[in-house]
Amino acid sequence: MKDKICVVGLGYVGLPLAHAFSEKYEIVGFDINKPRIDELNSGFDRTQELTSEQVKESLKNGMKFTLNIDDIKDCNIYIVTVPTPIDENNEPDLTPIVKSTEAIGKILKKDDIVIYESTVYPGVTEEVCVPILEKESGLKFNESFFCGYSPERINPGDKEHTVTKILKITSGSTPEIAKKVDNLYKSIITAGTHLAPTIKVAEAAKVIENTQRDVNIALINELAMIFDLMNINTHDVIEAAATKWNFINLKPGLVGGHCIGVDPYYLTHKAQSLGYMPNLILGARQINNGMSKLIADKAIKKMVKFDKKLKNANVLVLGVTFKENCPDMRNSKVMDIIKELQEFECSVEVHDYWVDKSDKESKYLNFVDALPLNSRKYDSIIVAVGHDKFKEITTEDYKNMSNGEPIIIDVKGIVEKPTWRL
Repeated sequence: MKDKICVVGLGYVGLPLAHAFSEKYEIVGFDINKPRIDELNSGFDRTQELTSEQVKESLKNGMKFTLNIDDIKDCNIYIVTVPTPIDENNEPDLTPIVKSTEAIGKILKKDDIVIYESTVYPGVTEEVCVPILEKESGLKFNESFFCGYSPERINPGDKEHTVTKILKITSGSTPEIAKKVDNLYKSIITAGTHLAPTIKVAEAAKVIENTQRDVNIALINELAMIFDLMNINTHDVIEAAATKWNFINLKPGLVGGHCIGVDPYYLTHKAQSLGYMPNLILGARQINNGMSKLIADKAIKKMVKFDKKLKNANVLVLGVTFKENCPDMRNSKVMDIIKELQEFECSVEVHDYWVDKSDKESKYLNFVDALPLNSRKYDSIIVAVGHDKFKEITTEDYKNMSNGEPIIIDVKGIVEKPTWRL
């Protein structure tokens, strides 16, 4: 029997993956978000990971987008790509993955394979998901159905490192299934695959990728705070240090989004449940989470220095997504900068040409659709995200947007003559 694949969750990860599989397999894309399904069926992807031509190509290849569970009953491989967020206490929120697993369990058949791509702590697939699948289906794990884990490595907004060009880690619940899962991905991933010995190894490999990056960025952020006290330009220091071949060249900045700012909490949750306190990882999280307040405080102090009133001060924030050249606002730390400024009763406006204004997060923001050149309005301008077009803004442009002495807070190191640079 030829494999029929269902991709569960059609966001930044699931949609590009489904598109890649659609070139060789019969594919059904499943999501519970009706507007999302309707948009995709019309050939539009709001995440901008796929062009309209690519979405329409998937439809032409026979891919179906649906929210009807009956449309995926005849699939034999289910790939789960739903979000794995954290709650207000920074604890893992497995609700999306649990709900998806329950739905799949109700239609699971003999010899079906369920593959998880969502980032989790080691053990979630076999200790959380498998019991749910067994309960809902009445089938026995590794006898009547099987599982795999192949962590996503999508980099939102990156048009160079797309899904087929990123080496894929694979794993399976038996040696035979592991080989089948590996061959499945190998058939579309031109960069190749790495077959991990167990599902837990694959889960652990994924969660440490972003944890390592988070810790490294925290070090650079802490160094930036130290050098700021010394009145030393951090970017000049990094440029000099990077002349050594093994220096890790990272820049200070905000750490948000649904990966780097979230995944470490999955690992620390598991570590603490086993009685180990991961102080280094939690310390890195504390440093990175504190950067928004640091940046807002710098803007406030500069306005005070230049005798600008804080109450009703006009502040322009350039960029509100969690990273450059991407419309995703999830867990954007720019939102924390805005909240800090609003506590001082500043009037904050946002310009971000990437943001989808229908995003639920954007309704709380005061957007300026066009870059307000020659407005002479703003008491401070914070360049929070390094979108490509923002790199074209000149010193004269900033001067003409500023009310009196220009105060330019450069978070991303892209401003020619900032008042203060992180």
